[in-house]
Amino acid sequence: MTDLAPVRRALLSVSDKTGLVELGQALAERGIELLSTGGSAKTLRNAGLEVRDVADVTSFPEMMDGRVKTLHPMVHGGLLALRDNDDHVKAMTDHGIGAIDLLVVNLYPFEETVAKGADYDTCIENIDIGGPAMIRAAAKNHAFVNVVVDVEDYPALLDELAANDGQTSYAFRQKLALTAYARTGAYDAAVSTWMAKALEETAPRRRAVAGQLAQTLRYGENPHQSAAFYTDGSARPGVATATQHQGKELSYNNINDTDAAFELVSEFATAEGPACAIIKHANPCGVAQGATLQEAYSKAFDCDRTSAFGGIIALNQPLDGPTAEEISKIFTEVVIAPGADEDAKAIFAAKKNLRLLTTEGLANPAEAALTLKQVSGGFLVQDKDNGRLTQDDLKVVTKRAPTEAEMADMLFAWKVAKHVKSNAIVYVKDGATVGVGAGQMSRVDSCRIAARKAQDMADALGLSAPLTQGSVVASDAFFPFADGLLTAAEAGATAVIHPGGSMRDDEVIAAADDAGLAMVLTGMRHFRH
Repeated sequence: MTDLAPVRRALLSVSDKTGLVELGQALAERGIELLSTGGSAKTLRNAGLEVRDVADVTSFPEMMDGRVKTLHPMVHGGLLALRDNDDHVKAMTDHGIGAIDLLVVNLYPFEETVAKGADYDTCIENIDIGGPAMIRAAAKNHAFVNVVVDVEDYPALLDELAANDGQTSYAFRQKLALTAYARTGAYDAAVSTWMAKALEETAPRRRAVAGQLAQTLRYGENPHQSAAFYTDGSARPGVATATQHQGKELSYNNINDTDAAFELVSEFATAEGPACAIIKHANPCGVAQGATLQEAYSKAFDCDRTSAFGGIIALNQPLDGPTAEEISKIFTEVVIAPGADEDAKAIFAAKKNLRLLTTEGLANPAEAALTLKQVSGGFLVQDKDNGRLTQDDLKVVTKRAPTEAEMADMLFAWKVAKHVKSNAIVYVKDGATVGVGAGQMSRVDSCRIAARKAQDMADALGLSAPLTQGSVVASDAFFPFADGLLTAAEAGATAVIHPGGSMRDDEVIAAADDAGLAMVLTGMRHFRH
């Protein structure tokens, strides 16, 4: 095997015709013979190019609605033959098999077909067979054969041919082969994932996961860690599908925190009124609703102004000028919203380091999806936590029932607690968080930390008492003892929402009655590790 290998004959068979004519013209100008199939051949001929049908090469017509056209020794022999192996060369000569030096294939649009909600039979018909077979054959024989599966690699191919007088280097062919195998792997993963869902198989024996590179990141969580961002092809509104209007590239931590912020704010539908979530290190440091976006932001900011510095802000409605003016008063890493008006964009233009992302919609918090978490030697897969409650789902267990205002705040607090790292405690008053305790080993410590932060904010704002006075409190899981509940009562909470289910529920309920608290049970927990 030599490093440089000439390209004399190419097979082009693509579903996506983008750039096909230009590629064909460039190859033809180099004297490269073009083979093709079906629609690709027609497109090339219509552009005035001389093309030979694969059916002419195989002496076999396309049949069975195109299911059988390239699965033939005249094709696969031309792709797989080792040019430096005498037996292979003799077999090619004996059977009239011509070498194929370049394969350009992109596959039937299976993923797009599924995304459009096509029925089962239509999805099955959009599973490519011949394409992956040829890609794998060409990739295996990359010592001699080039395989291109992405339109974005056409320019690199032509540059390589130009730089090497119609030849390609081994290193170049290796990179093409890597991309090719990743593509067929991702394709098969998409098919198997779709089929598992169609068959309602929640735990298939084998599970394949694939992604497409969206961005090579400067580093990971820390500068000594390399990192990259991959997308899964989902159209779900969020950080992966957002448009970035300004600012430098997002970092690993930016992407992680922006996703957390947008998923949280999406709990509040646009029709429910303006809402704002401020995130720091994947935990909310302030969440609020208001009559305007500016008011929602200000209320969220007042929960923990210290932590909000350098945070991520998510809004459930398009960003407007007055809100942008308020946000611009402190350093913020990212703002993500369904949209932004021209006034807001103009105000942020002066903040060169601020990233503004728009999503053209909110994520659906009830949407079925899977989450993955890597552990040593494997990964955990589970349904996304899309559990939601209404007032009718709650059970009042104390002598005092909550007031209408307390009930509204408890439902608000419950939405927020779902997005706080466990053990999670969230104090809410008048549609705004006023204290958040996250990620502690002890639930009572989360209660104390949230209350202490509320006291610190009261001192900073010159208030006579912390906003936890007259608040409600949400706990993501049950209170195992009454101590956490009593800590919340000492902070001024008047009503409590939590899952219940502890062996000591009766003790906790009795403590709530003694303190004059109203308590409701959800029967649902929201652990977030």
